Amino acid sequence: MNIIHASQSQHSRPQVGLAVILLLLSVCTDSALPQDHQSPTSPTLAPATERQKLAQSEFETTIHPWIDQAISEGKMPGCVIGIGNAQGLIYSQSFGNKSLDPVTPMTLDTVFDLASITKPVATATSIMQLIERGLLRIHDKVAVHLPEFAKHGKEEITVEQLLLHTSGLIPDNPLKDYLDGPEIAWANICELKLATPIGSAFKYSDVNFIVLGKLVEKLSNRTLDRFVQENLLDPLEMNDSGFNISQELTLRAAPTEKRNEQWIQGQVHDPRAYALHGVAGHAGLFSTLQDLSRYAQTMLQAGQYRRSNQQITRILAPQSIARMTRGYIVPSGIRALGWDKRTGYSTNRGDLFSEQAFGHGGFTGTVLWIDPGTGLYFIFLSNRVHPNGKGLVNPLAGRIANVAVRAFANLTHPPTTSSPNPSQDLSMQTVRCGIDVLESQNFLPLQNQRIGLITNHTGRNRMGTSTVELLHKAPNVELKALFSPEHGFEGKLDVSKVDNAQESQSGLTIFSLYGETRKPTKEMLENIDTIVFDIQDIGTRFYTYPATMAEAMRAAAEHKKKFVVLDRPNPLGGDRVTGPMLDPGKESFVAFHPLPVRHGLTIGELAKLAHKELKLDLELQIIPCEGWNRTMSWDQTGLTWINPSPNMRSLTQAFLYPGIGLLETTNISVGRGSDTPFQWIGAPWIDGQSLAIELHDLRLPGVAFVPVEFTPTSSKYANEHCKGIELIITDRSRFEPIPTGLAIACALRKNYPELWQTKNLNRLLGNQKVYDAIIDHSLNPFSDPRLDEGMSDFMIRRNQILLYP
Repeated sequence: MNIIHASQSQHSRPQVGLAVILLLLSVCTDSALPQDHQSPTSPTLAPATERQKLAQSEFETTIHPWIDQAISEGKMPGCVIGIGNAQGLIYSQSFGNKSLDPVTPMTLDTVFDLASITKPVATATSIMQLIERGLLRIHDKVAVHLPEFAKHGKEEITVEQLLLHTSGLIPDNPLKDYLDGPEIAWANICELKLATPIGSAFKYSDVNFIVLGKLVEKLSNRTLDRFVQENLLDPLEMNDSGFNISQELTLRAAPTEKRNEQWIQGQVHDPRAYALHGVAGHAGLFSTLQDLSRYAQTMLQAGQYRRSNQQITRILAPQSIARMTRGYIVPSGIRALGWDKRTGYSTNRGDLFSEQAFGHGGFTGTVLWIDPGTGLYFIFLSNRVHPNGKGLVNPLAGRIANVAVRAFANLTHPPTTSSPNPSQDLSMQTVRCGIDVLESQNFLPLQNQRIGLITNHTGRNRMGTSTVELLHKAPNVELKALFSPEHGFEGKLDVSKVDNAQESQSGLTIFSLYGETRKPTKEMLENIDTIVFDIQDIGTRFYTYPATMAEAMRAAAEHKKKFVVLDRPNPLGGDRVTGPMLDPGKESFVAFHPLPVRHGLTIGELAKLAHKELKLDLELQIIPCEGWNRTMSWDQTGLTWINPSPNMRSLTQAFLYPGIGLLETTNISVGRGSDTPFQWIGAPWIDGQSLAIELHDLRLPGVAFVPVEFTPTSSKYANEHCKGIELIITDRSRFEPIPTGLAIACALRKNYPELWQTKNLNRLLGNQKVYDAIIDHSLNPFSDPRLDEGMSDFMIRRNQILLYP
């Protein structure tokens, strides 16, 4: 291992490439991590490929001068850098010294005071684990669990607001409040007053996480350090990590400043955490590059980790990680639950990371960023406060992260679809659908083939030209027939049967797949080599377009036809998945496959899932979107909204549909025949005012309820005066459509047990246990374990077919 000492000049820099070992990544194992715990700096690694060596050389050539300069300018005595992916570390190197008095070289197994990285890795992860266990809800008021905290206006602060730093608490109360021990310190925190109104400002606060740490202790009946040890460090074999580390680890620890004329080494640097006996929710965790990489690797592996004995352990469910790491808009930035995303504290964030990236820094000079979009994690560990409390590393870390993305992302995250757009943020982006990508390829995948196109009015490119016209004019492509789904070719029909028709421009026959047959027949496919599917889906299980696609795939398999899907974004985004699951045997044309109500898949990914699980013997090709990732909903794509069906008239209605659509097989109007389907529900026998008040009192996240009266012109209660409620989405990042729909169902069952007819409720719900729980008044719409049954298995199935980061 090459060591750069602080006294070295740039001219004495070690030769590029001598000290870096890159892994040849082939299987998803823990082999990227050293197996000999006694020799953590010398793992046995596979040789690098030529491409990896080139990337290594480029990376080292760029960063070495920057690191030399930072050391010579006193911005840090040294550092350790690690880059990895879901399989583990792919780059690791130490630079300079960990101590200047006495001079001691930095090593890969150096133990670092992580400072505020404690917040997300230890405390926020523990909070999410408690939520998974049903001991806590994300929108719980803290004072419900810690009654003594409910003073001076703090009684309304929620767990989510603490995690997002929007609680209104001050960043730090005086150090003297901590000097009399943890019990007095907690009493002093309970006496604090709000610095700003709750939810009105983003103020990064250590106090927030001290409170969260106290919450972990109260609900788990464990001290914070013990809970973290048992539920995070031990399962992930993070054997060199912990609070109040052992003497053995202390000898390997990087010192920070002096306290009482002695170097702080192996003791927490933060004075408040030190006064709290080294254990606090905001600081106190120590770790190494190898251990921290295990955590990052696990987060990229949807919460799973393969231990050295080959057993799989899980620290968080995929849904928990998705909820924890998605973007929440806060005043002056974007945060995640415990993590940074884009705020004034993001100077250590790589500019080339995708918007899925989440990370954090620590005061002592530590940086961790994890990016599912590029498939990389980035670790920068230093003790920049040594020896004099000064130093500066965040800008350097951000620059190095950019070079890491450029050098390694294309090696570790191969483009099974398009490469992630590094400039993506919550503003509108330029997304290209499958038809746009196919057009840019000059239709080569369809060359010299006779095509049957399944499409409707949503099949068009970004500029508005229909897929029919594009394929009709495509060189060396012969468009022979058209097929239409429910609602017909123009998407205007709301009838039980659609007849065949003729397309006006091409003169081609449009065979209805929602008429005499719902599956292309042998005669329809006689002169066709390839079936192409291009229809916009809505992202909810009970929508018939995916069923039309699945039936056509079955026909293609039977008649030996190729099947091509021109993919389109899921308008609801792809990072949120919500049950209940469809019961086995409940499959139908409105529920073609075992899926949760909100599956988070694109139409192309649904095709991959059907192809795999229906065991269809056919050649399937997906033409993926470009520029889309799972965090993006429709309004971030730059694509024009086209009503995919007659009663799906806005993106707002699309977000409401997974919950409100569940109710439409019962005897209530869901707004069909009005101007706002799925935004209004009602019936002649509903008291809209009392229903709105009851739902308001539930404090459902991200939604408000307003009493309304309306008269549908068609569908249920046509020309009858209805009373009910309008649903208004107030915060889409918090809104949960399915629990909201189930809460309405529970209210209807409670208040109108005779008038509300539920015999058909399970037709779209598709889950007998949840149905029974509604009927017997036992369902908790937000935390009932029956809602999650089968979801873990589905997430494993789902992860095997995902096309997008």
